[in-house]
Amino acid sequence: MSDTTPPVTGRSIWPLILTAAAIMTITMGARQSMGLFVSPLNTATGLGIVAISFAMAVGQFTWGASQPIFGAIADRYGSGRVIVVGGILLAVGTALTPFASTQWMLLATIGFLSAAGAGAGSFSILIGATARRLPPEKRPFAAGFINAGGSFGQFLFAPLNQILISSFGWVTAMMTTAVAALLTLPLARVLRHQPHAPTTASGTPAGITLRQQLRLAARDKSYWCLHAGFFTCGFHIAFLITHLPGEVQLCGLSASVAATSIALIGLANIAGSLTAGALGSVYRMKWLLFWTYSARAAAVAIYLAAPKTPLTFYAFALVLGFTWLSTVPPTAGLVGKLFGTRYLATLFGLTLLSHQIGGFFGAWLGGLALANTGSYTWMWYADIVLALGAAFINLPIEEAPLQRVAAPA
Repeated sequence: MSDTTPPVTGRSIWPLILTAAAIMTITMGARQSMGLFVSPLNTATGLGIVAISFAMAVGQFTWGASQPIFGAIADRYGSGRVIVVGGILLAVGTALTPFASTQWMLLATIGFLSAAGAGAGSFSILIGATARRLPPEKRPFAAGFINAGGSFGQFLFAPLNQILISSFGWVTAMMTTAVAALLTLPLARVLRHQPHAPTTASGTPAGITLRQQLRLAARDKSYWCLHAGFFTCGFHIAFLITHLPGEVQLCGLSASVAATSIALIGLANIAGSLTAGALGSVYRMKWLLFWTYSARAAAVAIYLAAPKTPLTFYAFALVLGFTWLSTVPPTAGLVGKLFGTRYLATLFGLTLLSHQIGGFFGAWLGGLALANTGSYTWMWYADIVLALGAAFINLPIEEAPLQRVAAPA
């Protein structure tokens, strides 16, 4: 079902990566601003913080679990159709959320429909769709640029949704997000082609089947190190994106501080993603992961010791934002380096599944911690320990030496 579209080069790469980044802006912007709806949902439904946190946690898991599934479909039939289906699911799930009055309905809308829709238009599908059509030296930059699109979505959607919630109510904000999700449908046309499968960088034959590739990956310890590190990344991000508004409220600050902090995280991660994508062509990607996770642990420790003022939250958001999703370009780059690009959407999608298993626990346990102890203190301590573990577990990855191409005379 694949065609023989040749790789794009030069200026012709920009329509491809700009379109992928625009889709990420919408899907990630919708997902990463969901924490702003926790309190309004609790007030409107009376279901309680634990029930809502659990629905959000299931959504984190579904978002990750859907990506290897949609990635395998995209590897076989092309990415365009997958993105269209995802846009429809995201719009429907988001539009139905205001009508949810029970936990089961909330699980169906937030936990499954909208989360699966966002997963069909997220990292593994978009990076896989572009990586196959780009020369190897352009892939780290493209991954960083697409990732930055998701960060821009967070920067854009968080304050916009907060303004809509304050001015017109949370239902209007939710419906506006649903309409925005439909904008991914015309954009999918640019990514509808799928090129032929090249021979992989690791020497894997081009005609290998998906089942054979999965068996090879399952025996590769470097691949499992990436899974372990990404688990922590998901725990960290899901906890913060779901419960940062609650942490701000516990500190006696206004909801606008939370919205601004989430927006600043997205803004800073634009720089972080582009930097990670650029550095991936110069330095070993496992070392980029080591320093990213180490910086997160240090940032959380400093936050715990600092006075809880708006300035503290803004500084914390900027530091975290620079490392927020800057793990994505080196992780995707290492998967491509280890196994090639033929099944990149599937293999990278599986690492994102591990990411979102961590995300499930980050979102859910945050709600349990607040309900049982009245604070998030133990979650912050767990975050530091996991971040340090993720930093060191990436060091045993057997990354091939960098191949620098000499500049032409």
